[in-house]
Amino acid sequence: MKVAVITLGCDKNTVDTERYLAELADRGAEPTENASDADVILVNTCGFIDAAKKESIDAIVHAGMLKRDGQAQAVVAVGCMVERHRAELQEALPEVDLFLGSSEMDRLVPELIDRGLIDAAPVAHPGVRVFSGDMPHVRYLKVSEGCDHGCAFCAIPLMRGKHRSFTLDDIVREAQLLEAQGAREINLVAQDLAHYGRDLRGTGESLPLLLETLVRETGIPWIRMLYLYSAGITPRLLELVATQPRIVPYFDMPMQHGADDVLKRMRRPERNRTIREKVQRIRDMVPDVAIRTTCIVGFPGETDADFATLMELLEDIQLDRVGAFTFSPQEGTAAHALPDDVPESVKLERLERLNELQRMITTDRLESRIAREVRAIVDRVPAAGQGGEIETRTLWQAHDIDGITRLAGGDALAPGDIVDVRIDAVDDDYDMHASLVRIVSRAAGSVPPRSRRNLPLASIGSFGR
Repeated sequence: MKVAVITLGCDKNTVDTERYLAELADRGAEPTENASDADVILVNTCGFIDAAKKESIDAIVHAGMLKRDGQAQAVVAVGCMVERHRAELQEALPEVDLFLGSSEMDRLVPELIDRGLIDAAPVAHPGVRVFSGDMPHVRYLKVSEGCDHGCAFCAIPLMRGKHRSFTLDDIVREAQLLEAQGAREINLVAQDLAHYGRDLRGTGESLPLLLETLVRETGIPWIRMLYLYSAGITPRLLELVATQPRIVPYFDMPMQHGADDVLKRMRRPERNRTIREKVQRIRDMVPDVAIRTTCIVGFPGETDADFATLMELLEDIQLDRVGAFTFSPQEGTAAHALPDDVPESVKLERLERLNELQRMITTDRLESRIAREVRAIVDRVPAAGQGGEIETRTLWQAHDIDGITRLAGGDALAPGDIVDVRIDAVDDDYDMHASLVRIVSRAAGSVPPRSRRNLPLASIGSFGR
């Protein structure tokens, strides 16, 4: 049986998809990138905001068309949106054969066996994860599941449940597996990395301890943190990032707004003053750090003055990147009960103004780095004889969200190589051009994507908690 997985939403869903593929491969399923060739199409949905829900529904509808017109025998919808909206989806999408929420994925294999779509007898296990992308040197490592924050706008706790940390041993074991598969950069992901270990009472496990252990127990040259609430950015963590060269000096710190009244209604712990203090503390302790955040515009009750305060904050603190989106009420959240009193046209106008401001800030910050040397990782190299520039990313650029750095020269480079480059120019206010200075380390021969190499796996560990 061939299976295609369409993954939507955040990087945590990418990790889940790779685990689902491993479970299916354990029963003889063959992953395929081409959904039209698949016998089973699995859509891993996102239910975070309305735009993500629409994208998920569109993907399910398209999968249903492939089932109707092609060789697909079953369409399976899984993940966050199913967890929240199963009844409506079942009524609206009869072409879907199986709906499974995030909390019921232990039923995936038994359900497909019952339908005669996969074998009941296991084959050689591929390991806890089967790679599903096109750059095996860049991987994501989820350290916990769920969330205990009570943000008024967010439905993640309703979809993913309470915060549960995976054990340190399980995380390290998985990191070693990813390294054996060729990982040169791992991105730690969670709803809030800073909460790691707080529920594992008496163990002493924490984010700094996890980072120290990953540095000690693996040889992965780049370890990057994503999704870290400001309250968890402690002096110990800052000192570790500042002194350990394998931990990338990069903080993805969601702040959501800059006006105290809005932050209070959002049920966020930060305030304008504390955000400013935290950003300054990070920059004081970590040289050449990059800071990214996310913001919501048009939250209920947001006035022109509130929005002006947010814009003033962004202009003052000069972050490297900002991801912004308009508020959309999500059923079951505290904000859903608030009057959605900011007109859609005003939301979109504010979003455009914020994005334009941040575009100029990002450009200024990039241009300030021209003529400087910085470490980078090679992502893509043109095929032999085709010419063209090599795609890399600097320490300041996270995969898939922060642009790329195009490299002139370096014909002998390969994906996963770590290099030092000199920044030459900024391209289109987003990307950069650079020249090769030196090769720092080479990527070893990696396991090919979706290899059936039998890697050790004692048990599923704490990942199903």
